[in-house]
Amino acid sequence: MASSVLTWLGHAFFSINSGKGLTILIDPWIKGNPSCHITLDDIKRADLILVTHDHFDHSGDVVAIATKTGAKVVATPETTAKFISQGVPKEQTVYETGMNIGGKVILDDITIVMTQAFHTSETGAATGYVVKFPDGGTIYHAGDTGIFFSMEVLGELYPLDMALIPIGGVYTMDPYQAARALKLLKPKKVIPMHFATFPILEPNAKEFQRLAKEVAPEVEIVVLEPGQSYTLR
Repeated sequence: MASSVLTWLGHAFFSINSGKGLTILIDPWIKGNPSCHITLDDIKRADLILVTHDHFDHSGDVVAIATKTGAKVVATPETTAKFISQGVPKEQTVYETGMNIGGKVILDDITIVMTQAFHTSETGAATGYVVKFPDGGTIYHAGDTGIFFSMEVLGELYPLDMALIPIGGVYTMDPYQAARALKLLKPKKVIPMHFATFPILEPNAKEFQRLAKEVAPEVEIVVLEPGQSYTLR
């Protein structure tokens, strides 16, 4: 299996470099993100941008990055229409309309499935993504969500090598719900996200680590600091 490298850039923002050299950005938020230590100038390349929902802390820099890099943008139809109205060329959006929950698109041999999430969004609906690489590696980005029972179905449909799940509470799952979600998703590994960005959120991943080891000891927990990378082998 070729290796994909995941870099956590703070909050829910990840950069994934595929084994074939493609760069996927998920929920890019740079300007105003206190946990992100890069600038827009540091973004030299992006092939795909996946947007889970239209809140500033998940979609704030999509237009700037897409117009700079020519990346293809994947989002719901309503959010896609907003991006087009703000300057993203229509041909740079998936299907030129966006897609919806349950939809699938194959771009550069990477299969992207849009999944449900339980959250709000200024436009469209909140979503997550399953990203399947041609070498067989599969990553799930849950987006902002509370726990939901059909996570179990997602785990059965798409056996997960890595899950990226929020643990911050207030706006998403808290550590207890996130730990229980691992029992449903059954990933091999998990990276917690969406914590410590704001004072109101969970300050660190320690409680999640403790609970996850109790509830789902078979899942390897990978805790990153913003800017750190992990190679998924």
